[in-house]
Amino acid sequence: MPNFLFVFHGGKMPDTPEEGAREMEAWQKWYGDMGDAVVDGGAPVGKSKTVNAVGVADDGGSNPASGYAIVSADTIDHAVELAKGCPILKSGSVEVAGCIDM
Repeated sequence: MPNFLFVFHGGKMPDTPEEGAREMEAWQKWYGDMGDAVVDGGAPVGKSKTVNAVGVADDGGSNPASGYAIVSADTIDHAVELAKGCPILKSGSVEVAGCIDM
């Protein structure tokens, strides 16, 4: 079964420990609902830099990544359906891309 990269964009840090606990619970539920489809639960990512042929930008581009995960699904449409349950959708988005075996 193919793997798909989920790149999370947006979201925010919780304002209180209680909000953080609720957010963590939502993420754990989503991962639990996906079960064996989760290949790599990934992690949040820190501030990024964008490297191109003319230099380096410190802003991470127009829509910087805030985290990632790798899931297994029959098709990209199935992966998209899995992504629709992601808690980040309250304040961000999930980019879904197929991982190509080389």
